[in-house]
Amino acid sequence: MTEINSLSAQTAINSQAMKAAMTGELLRLIEARPGLLASGETAQAEVVSLRQTGQEFQLVLRLMQANGVQTQLQASASQPLPQGSQVTVSQTESNRLAVMLQQANASQIATLTRLDTSKVPVGTLLQGKVLTNQALAQAPGQPAAYRALISLLNSAQAGATLTIDSPRPLTVGSLLSALVQGDQSLRFVPLSGRQDQLSIAQQLLTQQSRQASLPGLLNTLQQLARDPNADGDLRASAERLLAGLPDARQLGDAKGVAQALNNSGAFLEAKLLGGFPASVATDLKAHLLRLMPLVPANTPGAPNLAPSSLSVTMPMLARSALGMLERVSPKPQPGAFPLPSRLLKALEDEGDLQQLLRLAAAAISRLQSHAMSSLQQTGTLENGNLQTTWQTEVPIRHGQEFIPLQVKLQREETPQQQADRQHEAQDPLQALWRIELAFDLSPLGPLQVQAQLSQGRLSGQLWAEREQTARLIDAQLGALRERLLARGLDVGDLECHPGTPPQGPRTRVEQRWVDENA
Repeated sequence: MTEINSLSAQTAINSQAMKAAMTGELLRLIEARPGLLASGETAQAEVVSLRQTGQEFQLVLRLMQANGVQTQLQASASQPLPQGSQVTVSQTESNRLAVMLQQANASQIATLTRLDTSKVPVGTLLQGKVLTNQALAQAPGQPAAYRALISLLNSAQAGATLTIDSPRPLTVGSLLSALVQGDQSLRFVPLSGRQDQLSIAQQLLTQQSRQASLPGLLNTLQQLARDPNADGDLRASAERLLAGLPDARQLGDAKGVAQALNNSGAFLEAKLLGGFPASVATDLKAHLLRLMPLVPANTPGAPNLAPSSLSVTMPMLARSALGMLERVSPKPQPGAFPLPSRLLKALEDEGDLQQLLRLAAAAISRLQSHAMSSLQQTGTLENGNLQTTWQTEVPIRHGQEFIPLQVKLQREETPQQQADRQHEAQDPLQALWRIELAFDLSPLGPLQVQAQLSQGRLSGQLWAEREQTARLIDAQLGALRERLLARGLDVGDLECHPGTPPQGPRTRVEQRWVDENA
């Protein structure tokens, strides 16, 4: 939280004005203007523009003399005078203008020290440009503080200059966005993170058009593993991938669920960065990346690619394998959950290995789409809480079939809960948790689950596309409640609805960006 300066304008410039009174100087002309004013004569001047250079401030003044003549002057100042400020100046020497203490009163300095919430209500996103930034004198042992002038660029108070205090320096000339919290408080929104989210959203549009559901690939690999004529290395790679998939019985306890999520591919990059090679060996995305260079090695006319060259060849392989897939596919809504089911049909005049390569590339793209959706939905909410999202897909073996289980977990924390977690003083259940599940289980059909856990209290809603399934689940909700109560949970509302959850703008992070260097 950054507080708007609550002192009056007169007090805000008091220390600088007192220094000016002692030296007799607050403004200095950059170029001498002999005879502009007679010695001791005064005139009114308006600040036309302001620019900070180091610890000095460069101003352009419009001087209005008693005879009606207007003259523009360039001057340097020891303190910022915002655009529009009206000051009374006198000329003491041929190249000096002075503003005395008694002349620099609050009515003459055109800055806002509080916001009019009738013009900019709480929750308004203000955008402004930093005009100046100065370090404030602090008592020993006190944290650093900085005072800045911000020119507002939007809202009903566009064009006004705001005086704010901040715990960190603001780059002069940069553009800022801040949410109005009250008449004297703002919460700044990190712009770099918002630009990253914009980039992720744009990439996700392309990424989702490349993806396809996992069962198509897994069924093909199952056939390959049973083919005695298949290449030995390729068949062994397929067998290892299939053997690592969980079945429904393994998800019957928390340990099995955690292991399945850990091996889903969502955490492969984190494992590589953390240096955990043992955990990479069972990762689904890692299995797919090992499989891909084996496929073109067995395709007639294709180059022989070693696994060590995967990092170089993978982008080229993926683009080649996907072919025209991007151009012929509809573009789904970025960040939508669940990802739509999508199977690739076998293409004419293509061998089995080419189709396998295409399926593997599309499966990797699907896992990457989940990862990008997680990033897109992670960030600071309008109320200041931090939302973290993990979204992934776990293929579950069900007899001879593979059922993809799509999972989205979200944690929402207040600033105080974030601080407690960093000091390991917070109970994880104090945060607000949300979970969404989506799967298609025969003969029930497509199902979606949305649950929320807060302060140990669980509530949830289920949607079944088949009305008969919805009636069946609704009849079993009492038994589900009893089982949850037996596990020590405080259970709130449990409901089941026919159809699908309502769709709409569901991204919680504010989707507005400003270029800091514009």
